Amino acid sequence: MIETKPTLNFEDGHLCGRFSAMASPCEILFDSTDKTRIEPYFLKAIAETKRIEAKYSRYIRGNLLHRINHSLGKPVLIDDETYQLLSFANTCYDISHGMFDITSGILRQMWRFDGSDNVPSVKAVGKLLPYIGWQRVIYSESQIILPSGFELDLGGIGKEYAVNKTAQLLNESLSDISVLVNFGGDIQVTRPRQDAPFWRIGIDNPTKQNGTAVVNIAKGGLATSGDANRYLKKGTKRYSHILNPVTGFPIENAARSITVASEQCIQAGLLATLAILQGDKAEAFLKQQGLTYWCYR
Repeated sequence: MIETKPTLNFEDGHLCGRFSAMASPCEILFDSTDKTRIEPYFLKAIAETKRIEAKYSRYIRGNLLHRINHSLGKPVLIDDETYQLLSFANTCYDISHGMFDITSGILRQMWRFDGSDNVPSVKAVGKLLPYIGWQRVIYSESQIILPSGFELDLGGIGKEYAVNKTAQLLNESLSDISVLVNFGGDIQVTRPRQDAPFWRIGIDNPTKQNGTAVVNIAKGGLATSGDANRYLKKGTKRYSHILNPVTGFPIENAARSITVASEQCIQAGLLATLAILQGDKAEAFLKQQGLTYWCYR
């Protein structure tokens, strides 16, 4: 993705800040027209987002995640923030019965979801399966020991975490103003707006050309999981980028897109991914959780 210079402009009676981070277009909407007041906090929000990206992106050499992934089984010191993220990943692993596994990112060595028909062989994928298994990772509040050959990939929770942290920072500084943080479709709204309480959000329906559902959100999180832009297609079969860590292959009968509303964006993101992992039982899972959701097949 091309890096764009941050902008903060007036749009439809509010301020809209835009920048790029985490391979996504990012925008922050402020229910205010006071640019002088808002701009310093917009810049702080960008700095916080970039801090998280610099620390946990798998694409940055020498950062904490890079050191962990190249530790060759030796202990690596971690801070409290990283311990909390790993603990959340552990919760994801437990409640998904091992299907949400942040060590499964190593499968990207074989899978390139570029819209082509380049589906790897069972044998090629099988060579990576011994290097998947969160249960083999040892961590504490002060260190992590990753088995040699393993990798951590926080892509499944990192962007949603950044959304929540940025929204929290802005809410603490601008508690009287509604702020909407939107990083590539993962969203958090801090509080209702002053006049019209809702922000109007469009959710793409990948099964229809130009299909969009409009959602009103006053407070809380929204996140989407799906294969609208990342997939393979061979013959008539479409392969989702959501992979089964047990088989190394895409989830069978996965929904094209699932969007979930929850109190926090990071929770919504987890639940959307868990639903995708259910394959053709996604809707039953979502109904059982009592969630507000949009599911497209």
